[in-house]
Amino acid sequence: MKLRDMTELAVRNLREAILRNSLTTLGVAVGVASLVAMLSLGVGLQQLATSRLSKSGLFDSIFVTPKTNLRGPGAGPPATRAAAPKARLLNEDAREELTKLPNVIEVYPQIRFFTEVRFDGKPYATMVAGMPESSKASGSFDGMQGNFFSSANVDEAILQVEFAKELSPQTSSLIGKDLVLRYAERQALAVPGDSAESGGFSVVPKEKHVRIIGVVETEPASGFGGFGSGRLLLPLQLAETLRAAQVNDLRDVLRDTSGDKPAYASLTVRVKSPSLVDATEAKIKDMGFGAFSLLDASKSLRIFFSVFDLLLGIFGSLALAVATLGIINTLVMAILERRREIGVLKALGAADSDVKQLFFVEAGVMGLAGGVLGVFFGWLIGRTLTLGTNIYLKRQDLPGVEISAIPWWLIGGAIGFAVFVSLVAGLYPASRAAKLNPVDALRYE
Repeated sequence: MKLRDMTELAVRNLREAILRNSLTTLGVAVGVASLVAMLSLGVGLQQLATSRLSKSGLFDSIFVTPKTNLRGPGAGPPATRAAAPKARLLNEDAREELTKLPNVIEVYPQIRFFTEVRFDGKPYATMVAGMPESSKASGSFDGMQGNFFSSANVDEAILQVEFAKELSPQTSSLIGKDLVLRYAERQALAVPGDSAESGGFSVVPKEKHVRIIGVVETEPASGFGGFGSGRLLLPLQLAETLRAAQVNDLRDVLRDTSGDKPAYASLTVRVKSPSLVDATEAKIKDMGFGAFSLLDASKSLRIFFSVFDLLLGIFGSLALAVATLGIINTLVMAILERRREIGVLKALGAADSDVKQLFFVEAGVMGLAGGVLGVFFGWLIGRTLTLGTNIYLKRQDLPGVEISAIPWWLIGGAIGFAVFVSLVAGLYPASRAAKLNPVDALRYE
């Protein structure tokens, strides 16, 4: 039997029982829709998490710390232990050396210090954090009130919303107003006879006037370990020029570091691409510094979403399994109704394989139509969930997100899977139809 004749015969048979076949096709569509909707949520959430983390700069950043000298007072006599390398200071010289590494786009320190803020004649204690200019693209400042810093060293400040509410219930009214920072400036003490060295540092009270230019909802990260680090944000270059005393200053005194070139507690090194992190991290370790990145955490994140997608796919396939039973039922009923037709086909010379192919074509058509409709219904469910989520977020004064995504591989995979399941469901009915005796089929009433 020719393919064209078989196709025409299959389409005619589907039309004759259009209601039953339509309901069976709709069952396949519902199964595919549940599968596509669940997987689209998994894909959408994964893309959302990945894009937010990528924009934050964490995946292309390396956290650098100084290595401590392992030779301590209780480490045992020198003859019984290997000599430890001298600890390298993470100072300005080291920062310049790191900046010259290939594929490095910026190197900046984490600057955080306590301060007293004077606003409207009242004092407020808070934590100040320096933010690099690249943090503007991190997504943390999307939807903020006001604007980001106009330049890298301008006397401007951005307030975290909870701290802004302490200053005024109407946070938007703070934009454009001035406040005063009272902080402790670190000043080096020169050793007599050698102005290039330092014998420690002194702390001098200072004041700095800044203008509020924005209010941000979240507490942006100022490098690794900087989440929730500052409620008052300054441009990083401005924060560096303040030379405010920080937590690591006491450690610097114990290590007898240079006052002209103070040591950093840590530096964040950003490279051009996440694929360059491993190589750059290895070079930094060879220089004698400690270094780590968040690539391991991102691998764990991918494993989590892979398992999440697998579970969603399993639960979504349950509805498709129910639809498979519907296809089997429909085709078995078609055999009972079309026994005489099958007998006539065999009497006219149709082989068993022709009868099988006829039922396979009918099952495949229902699977194809159900797959296409299911993808559309799944997309519609995903868009509805996204719309409902964004309405809720808007009421909470939060930016909208895309929680559902249907890539091309999911569309093709869902339709192909529906056709495959339909063909598998047609195996038993097709085999049963092919085994009918033509004489018995012609006698059937």
